[in-house]
Amino acid sequence: MLKAVILIGGPQKGTRFRPLSFEVPKPLFPVAGVPMLQHHIEACSKLPNMKEILVIGFYQPNEELNRFLSCAQQDFKVSIRYLQEYAALGTGGGIYHFRDQILSGGPEAFFVMNADVCSEFPLPEMLDFQKEHGDAYSFVILGTTANRKQSLNYGCIVENEQTDEVLHYVEKPSTFVSDIINCGIYLFTPEIFQHIGAVFQKNQQDMLLEEQSNGWHRAEVIRLEQDIFTALAGQGKLYVYKTARFWSQIKSAGSAIYASRLYLNQYHKTHPERLATNREGGPKTIGNVYIHPTSNIDPTAVIGPNVSIGTGVTIGAGVRVRESIILHGATLQDHSCVLNSIVGWDSTIGKWARVEGTPSDPNPNDPYSKIDSETLFRDGKLTPSITILGCNVNIPSEVIILNSIVLPHKDLNRSFKNQIIL
Repeated sequence: MLKAVILIGGPQKGTRFRPLSFEVPKPLFPVAGVPMLQHHIEACSKLPNMKEILVIGFYQPNEELNRFLSCAQQDFKVSIRYLQEYAALGTGGGIYHFRDQILSGGPEAFFVMNADVCSEFPLPEMLDFQKEHGDAYSFVILGTTANRKQSLNYGCIVENEQTDEVLHYVEKPSTFVSDIINCGIYLFTPEIFQHIGAVFQKNQQDMLLEEQSNGWHRAEVIRLEQDIFTALAGQGKLYVYKTARFWSQIKSAGSAIYASRLYLNQYHKTHPERLATNREGGPKTIGNVYIHPTSNIDPTAVIGPNVSIGTGVTIGAGVRVRESIILHGATLQDHSCVLNSIVGWDSTIGKWARVEGTPSDPNPNDPYSKIDSETLFRDGKLTPSITILGCNVNIPSEVIILNSIVLPHKDLNRSFKNQIIL
């Protein structure tokens, strides 16, 4: 039998996702019309002997998270539980802390995945790969190819090309190590806990020497990547399964639009019913578009490509929306134009207003290019990025909002460009 663990972090993480993470925990932010986490859960639930999915993080259990998990449990017919860490314990500390829960029922293997990646999740292939690669004690990292420059922003894997064994693992190196990067999706056997336990023991020893007052907590903070993979590399225990299918991180709000595009594209195979089609009396759609059935869209509006529209959204006559995410309850009044933007919950955009951002897409001419997790500022100026309106923002008629981030509950009265409006 199998289990899966999804690591969702907590409220002090996801800061690059503000102002959107103020309203909803980042893992529940909708990407291609469904919460980010649902893509992971769906992929896990398709595996034949998946017994249980454990979600680990340090969010206080809130109504939204509980409601989402109980609905997902019914929809996907698999047991899903949330385990709350008492503090941020790192990627290895969290699973070690809850090792009894993970091992109960005796799974032969379990997946561990980070919530902030979007992927085609080649989980069956990883299982087959593990079976082919020798002993039952080997661990598998999902890897993909990046370009040389961008590989420095990820965990880099040097492999033996004949056997796919990981020979070296370096997290975010300062100079080029390898163009194979860690995708944040792993397949472990229960034996991994011996290796994490050894690090825990060593941390405890170090703490006793330092006699720190909060030593116990610090001993439990263990990072899978730096503390475990770096040590396991070259010992014949760690392998990399390379995928050529789509994969991206969702670190900043801008990368959510790119992730949405990747998932909408995948819907042709997995969920054709989620893609809007041009129907008599409906709006004109171009390319891949997700429209929630409860939204109300004027037939003269033109939507797409790569747009997802949430519950109860109202879109007036002659509106143009492209490469954007419109969250629930938003209103786009007649002839407004929204490009490369995320429009927050219950926001209103006035007539003839234009809300536009600059896409932060990977270089389309480089097949291995990934999305850059841009810093907010560069050379003292705001980096042009997608425009984000927090929840309940009002944009008046006939103004332009360009490359700006507007915090929640603002009533703007003029045009802005390249600003964060606090």
